[in-house]
Amino acid sequence: MNISKATKAAAIMVLAGLGLTACGSGGGGGIDGATQKSGAAGTTTITFAAAMFAESGRGPKLQALLDDFNKSQSEVKVEPASIPFASFAPTIFTQMGGGVGPDLIRFDISDFYSGVEAGLLEPLDGHIEAKDYKFLAPDKYNLVDGKRYGVTFEISNYALLYNPTLVPTPPTTFDEFLTAAKAATKDGAYGFGFRTTMPEQAGMWQDLSNFVYGFGGNWSDGEKLTLNSPDVVEGITKFRDVYAAEVTPKGADASTYRRMFGDSKLGMEIDNGGVPAILFGQTPSLPLDAVKSPFPEDTVGQILTPLVMNASSKNKEASAKFVKWLLEPANQAKLQLVLGAGNPATKVERTAEELKAMPFVDTYDSLTDKGRPFVVEGFETKTPDIRKIVVEQAIKVLQTGEDPKAAMDAAQKTAEAQISR
Repeated sequence: MNISKATKAAAIMVLAGLGLTACGSGGGGGIDGATQKSGAAGTTTITFAAAMFAESGRGPKLQALLDDFNKSQSEVKVEPASIPFASFAPTIFTQMGGGVGPDLIRFDISDFYSGVEAGLLEPLDGHIEAKDYKFLAPDKYNLVDGKRYGVTFEISNYALLYNPTLVPTPPTTFDEFLTAAKAATKDGAYGFGFRTTMPEQAGMWQDLSNFVYGFGGNWSDGEKLTLNSPDVVEGITKFRDVYAAEVTPKGADASTYRRMFGDSKLGMEIDNGGVPAILFGQTPSLPLDAVKSPFPEDTVGQILTPLVMNASSKNKEASAKFVKWLLEPANQAKLQLVLGAGNPATKVERTAEELKAMPFVDTYDSLTDKGRPFVVEGFETKTPDIRKIVVEQAIKVLQTGEDPKAAMDAAQKTAEAQISR
């Protein structure tokens, strides 16, 4: 992604146009922009914003990790800024757009690229030495125009979760998958859950992408859009075939069908590595296992969340101290325990206890090098616009019987016009 000064200026104007003005005054530092000090003399307090703090399962564990850092030394104290996922990006960009906000932020990858384009993120090259770490393959997405703007906080791959009591034999092909979904759809239970409505646009894009990636498609070739390529059309067609098979709770959002899975009312879902922890939080004795998605290609969707530094922070040195602590092998192992079936920035071997408690984790770990984030390569900051166009056309395919090829031809034409403006 090449970013010119004009592009940066335009991005900041877009943020301003969305009402993203400063909430507070002063220069960077804490969540309100003020440089903070704890009660202990000489201790600098920094803030770390992450939607994960609001999660009932992993939030307290992440707080405990911060407590470990705070106890390990007395120079820096890190405090959490808990913001719900739905309002996270608008809240953070509101503050950062005005030169204030938290010192460190855990961003989704699409928000990460928007922050880079707007010039809101601090390059990390002068703060950490990348050569000192053995980063996993997805680390490449933290680099823009040769500069490092983030380090990976979490890699969460997608796999097929299934309930062995409803699906005794996990499917390995699409035909087996559809057969298993039909067999599990009975007595108030459904075979499969995914998102198929506009209110769930972002989630539906993830679900669509898993089908597209699994059938060899990609939304672009890095230079031009490929929304109507044969492989993409095949993925959309298979998505439609599942919807038409009457094996899903149509219209259900993710929280609903995940709750159904936790109640043994859903046989399968293709979901990310953070979900098993949520499901076990609901039902500790839940029968659950995971296998690779039953599609021809091994490429899977991947949620990637970089840890970034606010360019306006007054506490960059203190923030870098926490980042470097987090990248130490022992602390990467602690973070991996917080993440569950997700991976941190570097390779961490699972313990025997982890593998016993989460036998499905091997499946998720095996897909790390095969994952692809949910951004359109070469059009990262345009992804939200492209996503909306694609999802609108896919819903037409599901609800009105629109031909998948015609729908994606229309998506290609509309998206090309949109990104050329």
